[in-house]
Formats: sequence, C-alpha cells, structure tokens
Amino acid sequence: MNIRAVAVDEATRILSIIDDCRHLEGPMLPILHKVQAEFGFIPEAAKQVIAQTLNLSRAEVHGVVSFYHDYRDHPAGRHVLKICRAEACQAMGCEQLADGLKARLGIDWHETASDGSVTLEPVYCLGLCATAPAAMLDGTLYGRLDEDCLTDIVAEVRR
Repeated sequence: MNIRAVAVDEATRILSIIDDCRHLEGPMLPILHKVQAEFGFIPEAAKQVIAQTLNLSRAEVHGVVSFYHDYRDHPAGRHVLKICRAEACQAMGCEQLADGLKARLGIDWHETASDGSVTLEPVYCLGLCATAPAAMLDGTLYGRLDEDCLTDIVAEVRR
C-alpha cells in the first residue's frame, strides 16, 4: 500500500498533521496523538503514510500504536470509561466492580457497547490511589467508586 491508496481527503489530513509535527524531535508520538484526535482512532492507512513520511517501516509505527494503551485502532463509543486496575484500586475491589460493570454493559475491555454509548478501557493508575477504586469518564475523574456510583455512570453514558 502506498500513500495514493489512502482516500485523498484522509491522506491530506494525515499529511497536514505530519507537516505540523515533523520538525519536532521524536515526532511520531505527537503525530499519533493528533491523528487520533482528528479521526477518533489511528486508521490502518495512517500507519503507512506516517511510516513513509518519517522513513520508518509500517511495523515500527504499528509497534508504537499497539504498545501504548491510549491509541486505538477502531472508533470508540460516544463515551470512554477507564477503570483503574493498579494495585491500590485492586486492593479496594476494582476487579469485582469491573466484572459487574462488564456484565451490565455486555462488553469486555477495549470493547464498545452495542448501542455505541461507551467504550470500556483498563488504565493502570489515575493518580487517585488515596481514593481507590477510581475511574475516568471522558476525562472526568471519579474516586471511591462503588456499585451505586457505577450505576450512575452507566445511566449517564446511556443517555
């Protein structure tokens, strides 16, 4: 696949992002962040465009995308709910809360509810260890989670 194989509009947007960031030292992460902000995920075709433009292999770009949990290869739901799974949250019962939440939503980690309302993602420390267990919904942090709080969060994302 080459740059011409990508839809013209998509390629133009990707190349514009690359041009904005290529002067930076180590430009791949800023490029990937901006591509994800633009498209909501990292399109497969973008990996090849980024690789060709930065004189890297597609495998190198794919390796970075797959290594970092914040990058996604498919669009997320209308909301993104991240549940902390770090040690402090585990000690305070996050796994049981997460299991109940996954059952209620009918999804697993990195999946999106069938109605497109929410994508569930694990995260390994939100910095709220003193108020564990913790979660983040669309950038808003929640501490001291319990079943009632998660019920309210689910009701919020399902609206």
